[in-house]
Amino acid sequence: MTQEWQAICHIDDIPTLGARVVKRQAARDVAIFKNAEGKVFALLDKCPHKGGPLSQGIVFGERVACPLHNWNIELPSGCAVTPDEGCTQKFSVRLEADQVYLNSHELLTLAIES
Repeated sequence: MTQEWQAICHIDDIPTLGARVVKRQAARDVAIFKNAEGKVFALLDKCPHKGGPLSQGIVFGERVACPLHNWNIELPSGCAVTPDEGCTQKFSVRLEADQVYLNSHELLTLAIES
């Protein structure tokens, strides 16, 4: 794995139908989700509606329900399901030998912009 990717955790460290939070300084945290099929997604831990912590939401299929107002957010895109509107930032995820990696450039860039 190149320096472009940062090792975050083992896939088993993410609860199925749940999330693990990656803390960042000077920026919003990142939530890494795992659905029932074992697919892994990463989003900024902020609902586009009122900023609720998506990491505390319920994962179902390829969506997470925000714990504040039950908005459904698509995990692959970070966008709210119609009729709701708005998107949260998504992060590129790579799995290799059951290790979860996030793109280092995205983590840094979004840390500056958030």
